[in-house]
Amino acid sequence: MLLNAQQIADLIPNRYPIAWIDGVTKFVPDQSITAVKNVTINEHFMHGRKDLLALPNIFLIEMLAQAASILILKSPQFAHKTAYLGGIHSARFQRSVTPGEQLEFTILLTKVRENMGVVDCTALVGDETICQAQLLFVVSPEAASPALEAGKAD
Repeated sequence: MLLNAQQIADLIPNRYPIAWIDGVTKFVPDQSITAVKNVTINEHFMHGRKDLLALPNIFLIEMLAQAASILILKSPQFAHKTAYLGGIHSARFQRSVTPGEQLEFTILLTKVRENMGVVDCTALVGDETICQAQLLFVVSPEAASPALEAGKAD
């Protein structure tokens, strides 16, 4: 693992119960990242419906956005800033994700203009594509707060 959950927590502001990325396995600054999420039955969102144990698609988009945030904020041009999801240009879902599966997220930085950009995202389980999305992001022009940089923000 290139980055574990603690190192990710030191980088992005998301905390329990909305910290979704378990680790980063590949990283090329300003280009791409591969991250993983182990989906378990203990996730709070798994208990919304008794008849369907599945990851809601909105959480899948948030997971893609968090993986993209790691790529953006680990890239030199945006270091020590805060990234925000600016929009979802497109998203296609192939099937539901169930407990016991490991999601792998591949994020490609395709366009950057000043403090905005576009990432192409793919979520896979094994070799099977689960979701493809194009997300728009905005990066705050100011540095993150000192508490966040120290990893102490909640």
